[in-house]
Order: sequence, then C-alpha cells, then structure tokens
Amino acid sequence: MFFKWSLLTVLSLLCIYLFVKMFYFKSITSREKRSNELMKMTLQEAEILIRKYQIQLQRALGNVDILTEELNKLRNEMKVLKQRNAKHRQEVERLNNKIKALESRIEALL
Repeated sequence: MFFKWSLLTVLSLLCIYLFVKMFYFKSITSREKRSNELMKMTLQEAEILIRKYQIQLQRALGNVDILTEELNKLRNEMKVLKQRNAKHRQEVERLNNKIKALESRIEALL
C-alpha cells in the first residue's frame, strides 16, 4: 500500500513538474515567435527604406550626370567665346592702328 501511494505521489509530482515545464517552454517559444515576427517586420521595413533611398540615390546620380554634361557644354561655349573675344580684340587693335595711320596721313596732307 505504501508502495502504491509513493508511486502515485512520485508520478503526480512528475506530471505536475512536466506540466509546469511544458507551459514554461510554451511561453518561451511563443515569445520567440513574436520576437521573430517583429524582427521580420523590422527587416522588411528596412528593406523598403533601403530601396527608397537607393532609388533616390540613382535619381540624384542621374541628375549629377545631367549637370556634368551641361557644365561641360558651358565650358566649351566659354572657350569658344574667349577665342572669339580674342579675335575681336585683335581686329579692333588692327583697325585702331589703321585709323591712327589714316589720321596721320590726313594730318600730313593738311
């Protein structure tokens, strides 16, 4: 009789222990699942932000390329204008010298 009661007590305590342990691990796994789901959502949001900034960066780089092309065009136009300006100065100088020569001839004739 003592053996039956001791066996029943040990089995009862074992069942209670295993029952408590089961709920403990169940709560741990549910907490881990929630944590994993939260991490997945965070990663998805991060991926969306990365894509957004990547698109903005590509647009900005495209704009920089366009601005670089425009800058190169303007530099070339400036070079052409400087060359024309130098030619015009030389021509004005030549014409001024010619005018001075003609003025001196006119004065010599008078």
